[in-house]
Amino acid sequence: MILKKLATGMFNSNSYIAGADGDAVVIDAGVKETKMIEAASKEGLTIRYIILTHVHIDHIAYIDELKAATGATTVAHRKDAPHMRDAWRNGAKLFGKNSVYEPIDLEVDDGDSITVGGIVFKFIHTPGHTSGGMCILAEDNLFTGDTLFYKSIGNTSLGDGNDDLLLKSINERLFTLPPDTKVFPGHGIQSTIGFEKANNPYV
Repeated sequence: MILKKLATGMFNSNSYIAGADGDAVVIDAGVKETKMIEAASKEGLTIRYIILTHVHIDHIAYIDELKAATGATTVAHRKDAPHMRDAWRNGAKLFGKNSVYEPIDLEVDDGDSITVGGIVFKFIHTPGHTSGGMCILAEDNLFTGDTLFYKSIGNTSLGDGNDDLLLKSINERLFTLPPDTKVFPGHGIQSTIGFEKANNPYV
């Protein structure tokens, strides 16, 4: 797998490009579309899907521009997808914006997956930060959005966040994965499931 991290989005949100055999997905679209397209092109990759871990403005800011430039299919959990058109639920109103975005092309649920470049991207519903938050597992790489960070967890004070659901998601859906599973969060640095299970003070 070719894996590239771009961390120049709002609040230094992370976007990722992952793929193989010429095809790739973008995970979260908080980084300017020209930078994502350029990074993919340097690796010989064509962006086929744009997958959202959740629908908050710092992770979706450039999704419409990226879709228009690439023709990629947009993907989000079915419980978060409607918030693309809701400036309160997508967090734009918190920053004095009325931003709404195009509807999601492909709404998915827990256990669904897509295959790109021979890599299976499996969706794990992890509500808590948002009701439709999800993590994406690709081989031994876990993209956790704002569910799990290095020695921290997601904020539950926005919109439909829920503390109990977030902790349940982390303990029952993520900490059951192999300890050497790499964690690529929506903000900050890389970690592993084993490290977070042993050292994360919030869980």
